[in-house]
Amino acid sequence: MFTKGATVLIAAIHPATETSESDDAAAEPEKAIVWPTAWEGELHVTPPAGSPGKPVPTTPGATGGARLRSGELRRIVAEWLTVRAGTEATPREIAKELGRSSGAVGNALQILADRGEAERTSEAPLRYRATTATTGAASTPSAPASTATTPRRPRKSAPTPTTPKPEPEAPHSTPVPPEEEPVTGPVPRPNGQTYHPRKLSGLPDVTALRKLRAAGVSALLYGPPGTGKTSVVEAAFPDLITVQGDGDTTVADFVGEYTQTPDGRYVFVHGPMVTAMREGRCLFIDDATLIPPTVLAVVYPAMDGRRQITVKANGGEVVTAEPGFYVVAGHNPGVHGAVLTDALSSRFSAQIQVSTDFDLAKQLKIDRRAVRVARNLATRQRKGEIRWAPQLRELIAFERISAVLGADAAAANLVGIAPDEDRETVASAVRDAFGTAIEPLALGTRI
Repeated sequence: MFTKGATVLIAAIHPATETSESDDAAAEPEKAIVWPTAWEGELHVTPPAGSPGKPVPTTPGATGGARLRSGELRRIVAEWLTVRAGTEATPREIAKELGRSSGAVGNALQILADRGEAERTSEAPLRYRATTATTGAASTPSAPASTATTPRRPRKSAPTPTTPKPEPEAPHSTPVPPEEEPVTGPVPRPNGQTYHPRKLSGLPDVTALRKLRAAGVSALLYGPPGTGKTSVVEAAFPDLITVQGDGDTTVADFVGEYTQTPDGRYVFVHGPMVTAMREGRCLFIDDATLIPPTVLAVVYPAMDGRRQITVKANGGEVVTAEPGFYVVAGHNPGVHGAVLTDALSSRFSAQIQVSTDFDLAKQLKIDRRAVRVARNLATRQRKGEIRWAPQLRELIAFERISAVLGADAAAANLVGIAPDEDRETVASAVRDAFGTAIEPLALGTRI
């Protein structure tokens, strides 16, 4: 998901561009054009509150140009929709009444829609309206309660037409909200599946990872593919944004790039890392060690004491991480092309090995013979005798294939997916467990 649009000077791009705001705005060449996140088909200039020809917003939730805390604009937009339940509106229409940029409002609406707290009723132009859940989003505080003495902005029942004083920027030493109820059972993942927590230093792994986030300690999870690294990260951090790494990953995949609009113009669309930083969310870099080190270096300034990055492609824009921003990564040792450099390793103070949970495989009622094969091969893999062994992912696939084609076919598939150099060893382990020689799954004679 991409976030706020870029702001450029009208003098630098299309100096003769006309807008639909007012003749006064069009006559001022140094006004900023705000590019919306979801393209609405036109540029617009957002004049300052109280400028000639434009009345100061008096709608509930109007905020002028004041700096808002993370999530506060989203609450204000939800409040605007709640007051006008049943009314459909574009981001630009809402932004005009609130006195905010339509890019920021569009981003807030997109998040509300993704959470089910608003409904997207039209794509061209983008229109939104309230749902039954919007009221809750409007009443939810933008920042968690804290025992610190930091003053909180009082909620006003009736806004005044004057622009409120900007809030002081929140310190970056409080990464996450206070910890919720302890984890005692399965935890839901975004895909609807459940994750069964395992012990990590005496705690449920989900709880341990959340504590590391609260302490600002970045974590690297490493282990063979299919052991559950992605599952535990998704279960631990519901606000997760993922970058899937590979050898073709570029800096633009992290910070964003210019994109051509339907009418031929170009706008800068921010990437997932910028979104995570601005919204104080968790950034998961999956298969991080497959990404070229020169590309991955773009993340480092956001992980150290600076907590800032410079987006060179967007005119040197500086992005500062909001409280809650956190980086966690996955690494598959032994996979071709995976390189854990010293620079990357040093950024992740906590490095956690993840192996297959064979006890969970039994709880899931996976064929005990298949589990025995996996255990046997995992032991030989640790000794360095073979490079590959089936993990939990392969065991779950075994059970699904067995339910459709039978156990022998599932066992044959287990042999077939083994790398060529380990296939003979895998076939031997399968033969010992199933009591018969099994060849890789293949087509037979014509029917």
